[in-house]
Amino acid sequence: MEGIVLVDKDKGMTSRDVVNSVSKIVNEKRIGHTGTLDPNASGLLVLCVGRATKLVELLMDHDKEYIAEVTLGIKTETLDLDSPILEECNVILDNDKLNFILNSFVGSYEQEVPIYSAKKVNGKKLYEYARNNKEVILPKQLVEIKEIELLTPISNNGVHPKFSFRVVVSKGTYIRSLVRDIASRLDTIGVMSELRRTRVGEYLLENASKIEDIKNNNYQLLPIESALTKYNKEIVDDFLEQKIMNGSIIDNVNDVDNVVFLNKQNELLGIYKRYHKDSNKLKPWKMFKTN
Repeated sequence: MEGIVLVDKDKGMTSRDVVNSVSKIVNEKRIGHTGTLDPNASGLLVLCVGRATKLVELLMDHDKEYIAEVTLGIKTETLDLDSPILEECNVILDNDKLNFILNSFVGSYEQEVPIYSAKKVNGKKLYEYARNNKEVILPKQLVEIKEIELLTPISNNGVHPKFSFRVVVSKGTYIRSLVRDIASRLDTIGVMSELRRTRVGEYLLENASKIEDIKNNNYQLLPIESALTKYNKEIVDDFLEQKIMNGSIIDNVNDVDNVVFLNKQNELLGIYKRYHKDSNKLKPWKMFKTN
């Protein structure tokens, strides 16, 4: 079995839980996901099955879209509602200011990684430092907010107002950290109270299946090629097919950065990319058929 499976993950499951469940259902050990989704978040998890696991690295680099709910006037250690409240305050805010602040995030900025994350510092995951009450300097990384829009206007009813927004972000962006930073620019505190991932690259949540659907064999197994729609494609003759299957470095006759090679039977051979030692050559990157 090989291809791409889109899963609509429920809250309460880890990404590894989903991989393990699907692995048992389809009886395939070679399964990998293309980006961790927090246990308290729901939504799209893209799984690569069989030879498609070669694409995990590629798909991790894709943009991701989320819908997030924010609760203002609350601070927690985990930046969500999964830990005790450390601080509270009253917040009164209008939507004009909120829209202005949200739009100010479009572009790149340095984001501090949350302490409760799997990011490694000196060989240890950050959440291990947190659980052992050990101090650590939280790393910062450059992320890009490509789109952001207010979906549900702020409600000032109650002590802690809420709002929701849609956002498209680059690889490595933590939505919990983004929520913290939005609240900071609003001169208050806040946490992520809900999160749902709706898109990974060109894969959409609306086409995903629940674990129960997969158990009942009611799901789509997308071909490996569905992950390669933005790549140049070239069908090769028998001679070049053999060179590719042997992993040979070949001429970059079309002067491209990368190319997907297929044989005359439309079978996927591999992905080549520009050779850094000689831009007139292409070298193997991800191989799917070899001698």
